[in-house]
Amino acid sequence: MSAPVLIIAAHDDWPTDRVVVELESRGVEVFRMDTADFPQRLGLAGRIDQGRAWAGDLVARHRTMELSRVGAVYYRAPGAFRFPSGMSGPEERFAAAQARAGLGGVLSAMGCRWVNHPTAMARAEYKPVQLAVARDCGLRIPSTLITNRPEEVREFAALHGTVVYKPVASPVLVEEGRLKSVYTRRLTGEDLEDLRGVDTTAHLFQAWVAKAHEVRLTVVGRRMLAAAIHAGSEAAHEDWRSDYGSLTYTEATVPEPVAAGVRRVMERLHLRYGAADFVVGPDGRWTFLEVNPCGQWDWIQGATGLPITEAIADELQGVF
Repeated sequence: MSAPVLIIAAHDDWPTDRVVVELESRGVEVFRMDTADFPQRLGLAGRIDQGRAWAGDLVARHRTMELSRVGAVYYRAPGAFRFPSGMSGPEERFAAAQARAGLGGVLSAMGCRWVNHPTAMARAEYKPVQLAVARDCGLRIPSTLITNRPEEVREFAALHGTVVYKPVASPVLVEEGRLKSVYTRRLTGEDLEDLRGVDTTAHLFQAWVAKAHEVRLTVVGRRMLAAAIHAGSEAAHEDWRSDYGSLTYTEATVPEPVAAGVRRVMERLHLRYGAADFVVGPDGRWTFLEVNPCGQWDWIQGATGLPITEAIADELQGVF
């Protein structure tokens, strides 16, 4: 029987629910926690000394998990720590830093299999790092500019013609209690004439890559599960996330040179899971856009039948 798997994810993350169900159907013991439970609903005792590595346990309301028994960790976007009411702002910030260094530090020190380790995820989320690694690993990338200088944007557009804007970091923000997304969009001549606001922060601009379709390549260990995404509207052709209702999907075959490059990227970034996005041009060439170490996958499995849940469970069990 496989060693227990520790799941660290938000309680309401339903794709993680599927991984839990799959593991439990295989007879694997699962201990699921959310960092939002700490310290009020989750207890930690971690110990290390000269004679032994980190040991101890996690204690929830009805369950306990001995850290030394854990064979693998599935880490996926857990919630923020929650502290008792009545703490001042400075006290809460101090407590959060201690929790991050204490609970996060003990868990991060565990030498078991991670999908993915949070320190690897933190570095891999930097798009400049991804692009540099992808280029070094032999993948084709779009010409890219990151700047807060409007004159650089105009020069870049003059050199490359059609240019798109996209966020450097997460495209999601909350404003007045509403979740909003910032989508990739092509710049018009009017946009280039009025670049006010560019100097307020960093922005990412890329040369437009002609598309036949796009590919979401879900990488789990050595397995590559690719789905071609076909846009059914002009908005989706620019950024498929802006019009999910127009999309259709088919399974795709990854060319071996691309697959080899992606394997090198994953190795360099120390990732066992990644959701990579590619543009496939009319000439059939694949262009790497990004790889998300915590990217969504459940809707792709639902649309195509690709066995992503099963692949994640295999990776956590060390089944190859």
